[in-house]
Amino acid sequence: MTASEKASGTAHLKDVTAMRVLAHPTRLRLLGLLRTQGAQTAAMLGDIVDEAPGTVSYHLTKLASIGLIEEASGQGTDRRERWWRSTHEVTSWESAELLSDPEALAASTALQRSVVQHYAASLHAYLDALPSSPKEWVAAAASSDRNLNLTVTELAELRDELAQLVAKYQEKSAQDRDGAEHITVIYQAFRTP
Repeated sequence: MTASEKASGTAHLKDVTAMRVLAHPTRLRLLGLLRTQGAQTAAMLGDIVDEAPGTVSYHLTKLASIGLIEEASGQGTDRRERWWRSTHEVTSWESAELLSDPEALAASTALQRSVVQHYAASLHAYLDALPSSPKEWVAAAASSDRNLNLTVTELAELRDELAQLVAKYQEKSAQDRDGAEHITVIYQAFRTP
């Protein structure tokens, strides 16, 4: 594979070029749509992100060049249509592994900034939809923050426990169940500068 390795549904980015490719906000959004909504064409995605199909096609080709998406064969009835699908459920990278490489750290930081902007856009979309949201879904939602005094070991334990908790619900999410809706879970834990 090019810039990522397949492992348990996770693409582990290690290449500066791959990080730069994914740092583009439109590409992040397209990858997210392919993961949540399944295989799509450039025209279908263009309607969602309000971009021309040619522009979307360019971004999809860039994502394919780093192995995060691929053509989805057997989709549609028109052989001229190119359908795309995500190759992984999750993309990750380890910033700690890049601290000694200024170029790689800059690419990682740029990607993380784009991801944080995407998180903010997701939360803004939720807030915009609040007036028309069912009361029980609004009541069940959560948004919170805490300031803790932890050791590096405790922070690593917290990270691992949060990952385990999300994995528990990810397993439930994989099942087709009545009443289940798409839920966004975002969490951050880091040493305060």
